[in-house]
Amino acid sequence: MTQSGMMPALTRQMQECIEACMSCHNMCEETMSSCMQQGGQAQMQVMRALMDCSETTRMCADMMMRRSPMAGEMCAMCARVCDMCAEACMSMPDDQQMMRCAEACRRCADTCRAMAGAAM
Repeated sequence: MTQSGMMPALTRQMQECIEACMSCHNMCEETMSSCMQQGGQAQMQVMRALMDCSETTRMCADMMMRRSPMAGEMCAMCARVCDMCAEACMSMPDDQQMMRCAEACRRCADTCRAMAGAAM
């Protein structure tokens, strides 16, 4: 906190990471809806990855917005979860929604890795 009691402004890197996290969260939610309509047992592993990714990205964005001292560690974990979800989505290369989700996950993982390496 600054002397005036205000939080320091979010850096551009933090803003980009928050946006990537929220974009990924939204894409995972949309992809879960699409996945549920298709059904099938093979989808369960993908559904779990989507749920984990959706929740993790939202939490990661929230922690950065409130300048949590744990945000750097959360970004590192978020990057791993996003990588896992991208891999799960890539298991269905004919599904365009899965491919869009995998791309959002990769973009989020990259920004989270950068944030985890930066001093928060």
